Amino acid sequence: MTTWTFITNHSSVLALIAEHGEITGREIASRLGITERSVHRIISDLEAEGYIVKRRVGRSNHYTVRRDRPLHRADQRDAVVGDLLKVLMPESGES
Repeated sequence: MTTWTFITNHSSVLALIAEHGEITGREIASRLGITERSVHRIISDLEAEGYIVKRRVGRSNHYTVRRDRPLHRADQRDAVVGDLLKVLMPESGES
């Protein structure tokens, strides 16, 4: 059985956050089949690079994806996060 995928865990976490801004790390981990620790590391990476903004509301976190940010790889800088999300979640209708 193949152990690799075309979509990275970072992209998958980003897409889930874009679709469900109030999703928990536990829910993300369960949906993706990865550990909560991995999810929290990925969220930290995405927040540190400015791809998501985390806001504390009561006892939970709410996330906003910055769709205007360029993709991380130097050879993909002409595309923005919103372009990637259109491919990952075409049914969402988000731009």
